[in-house]
Amino acid sequence: MQKQFVVDESSINKRLDVFLESQIENVTRSQIKHLIEKGLVLVNDSLPKKAGHLLKTKDIILVTLIEEEVLDIVAEDLPLDIVYEDEYLAVINKAQGMVVHPAVGNYTGTLVNALMHHFKNLSSVNSSVRPGIVHRLDKDTSGLLVIAKNNDVHEKLAKQIREKSAKRVYLAICSGNIKEDSGVINKNLDRSTKDRKKIAVTTPTKGRIAITEYKVLERFNNFSYVEFNLLTGRTHQIRVHAKYIGHPILGDATYGHAYKNIKLKGQLLHAHKLSFTHPITGQFMTFEAPLPLYFEKMVKTLFN
Repeated sequence: MQKQFVVDESSINKRLDVFLESQIENVTRSQIKHLIEKGLVLVNDSLPKKAGHLLKTKDIILVTLIEEEVLDIVAEDLPLDIVYEDEYLAVINKAQGMVVHPAVGNYTGTLVNALMHHFKNLSSVNSSVRPGIVHRLDKDTSGLLVIAKNNDVHEKLAKQIREKSAKRVYLAICSGNIKEDSGVINKNLDRSTKDRKKIAVTTPTKGRIAITEYKVLERFNNFSYVEFNLLTGRTHQIRVHAKYIGHPILGDATYGHAYKNIKLKGQLLHAHKLSFTHPITGQFMTFEAPLPLYFEKMVKTLFN
């Protein structure tokens, strides 16, 4: 279904996402941003670069609304490491190998299936198949993520992530010795033109801005133990940026390379620290998740 809007003088210089939120019923700002990112919003027959695009009088906006497939998501009593919980939110330490939300090929056994069993209330901002999910981790990335129990809390947490006041720090083992002790990787990311399942670095005028800070904690035997700090949250961001600088994450079958003598089930990437301001109490909160046992053993093996 498509909807068309013509901007009048009362909406001059209004943000695109704010304007559409006021025009379309039962659609949140986050959902509108998602439509823009998927290329389902046109302004004067062109794709806007960002949700904050400022409107001009007589702009013609065309929005394609896709009816979501309603999935019968089953609550499952799966093991769940709940680091923190109150009536508004929860912080989860996700295990490596667990998919975050149901999708084709993974309708059961996901984090969402587990959340629906453990929690009575979850936000619905990110659709019926992603209840409570404010931000995600790849299947084979372990560590911390925050879950919202209502839409107001969800929007406020998502805003902190967008505005970079929420902090996410990861630990990883990378292939090779990174020469610089620290640095910033500022390279736009977009879908690969060769393989649509992959993300790739692109030119400054294409894709989306992606910024990753890194600090080398230790080097040994052609491997680097690295701390990554996300300043933006793009799909596969750390993994693609690590590959870009020539030091892919160990165990990353998609962006790295295999080592004959090292057997791993996925990349050694762990969301170690998560900090944010509680949307209701105003308290600044920091959580840390220890390295999973397999990751800790690999650190000891490679760096001792």
